[in-house]
Amino acid sequence: MARTQGSRAEITGPAIREAARRLFARHGFAAVSMRQIAAEVGVQAGALYAYTPDKQALLADLLRGHMEELLGAWQDDPARPPLDRLQSFLRFHIRTSLEHPEAVFLSYMELRSLTPENHRQIADLRRRYEDALEAILIAGQAQGSMSVPDTRLTAMALISMLTGVTNWYREGGRLDRDKVVAVYWDLVRGAVGA
Repeated sequence: MARTQGSRAEITGPAIREAARRLFARHGFAAVSMRQIAAEVGVQAGALYAYTPDKQALLADLLRGHMEELLGAWQDDPARPPLDRLQSFLRFHIRTSLEHPEAVFLSYMELRSLTPENHRQIADLRRRYEDALEAILIAGQAQGSMSVPDTRLTAMALISMLTGVTNWYREGGRLDRDKVVAVYWDLVRGAVGA
């Protein structure tokens, strides 16, 4: 099939991923066709298969990429006090979520659309991220600076709360990012009994 525009692999591959991310976030995975993704990029639908075996693989790749980027960017220093580490995690998670709202949305809303094998892989990556926060909570418990009844459940609840900022935050709104972080920090401190 002919291309509707000229393309090169280093440009077209990322353009396909970006178009799929945007369309999946806007309309939902099930409602988006490969034809729609191709039209958004400006190539024939058949050209997509040079970059991905199918729509399922494309979704899994997007979710995997988001989680790997998150894990790769998070830097923790276990030598620091647990509350400082927790505040760093909060700042990191909110900043990253607001910089990549479509990827965050897909990571939470489209897990249901993955095949069991893909779901297992993404869930493993998510667990590693949750483990990073849980390690901070465990350290805080051991030090006595935090008190939570269940570190695993608390880690998952905190991540959900922090991720929720993408549902309502708008640049130029009533609160700037720094104020949002400050309010969330008060909420998180209360949640961990600090």
